[in-house]
Amino acid sequence: MKSPKQFFQIISYLQYPLIVVALFYAIQPYFSGWSTIFDDPTQYLQSINKMFIFMGLSISFSTLQDTTKTQNKISKKVWEDPKKSKIFLLMLSFSILIILSFGLCSYVFTTNNKLQEVSFGAIVLGIGMMGMLKSAIEMADYHQKKDYLQNNTAGLTTK
Repeated sequence: MKSPKQFFQIISYLQYPLIVVALFYAIQPYFSGWSTIFDDPTQYLQSINKMFIFMGLSISFSTLQDTTKTQNKISKKVWEDPKKSKIFLLMLSFSILIILSFGLCSYVFTTNNKLQEVSFGAIVLGIGMMGMLKSAIEMADYHQKKDYLQNNTAGLTTK
């Protein structure tokens, strides 16, 4: 039997079909015509809500990946540089704050059912992004410690 870490790595690949579903809901209203979007925005708002939900689920599944590995050279450069990783983490935190604030305020304070529906999707997306923030912090910590150890133990020999 595979280890739990490998199991989570495998199920993290569910993020890709969920992204495809989210993209479908993102572009679906545009194929029904612009007149329907402006005349009756209900279908458009429902599609946006579903896009938010599936994108939040996708991001949640992506956080199950191994945080000790990077997917490409750009990611590695960002995570190993404390300044770049701090900027990324701050931008991500600010985005989460905006999305969750919109979602929670719209859900609690509005009486418009259509907006409340979209707010639920925004809350799901914000929660998924909070998981991504936790994983991003772990990745930054790991890669900066690894980089520090490689640079400061290069001249040491073991006996």
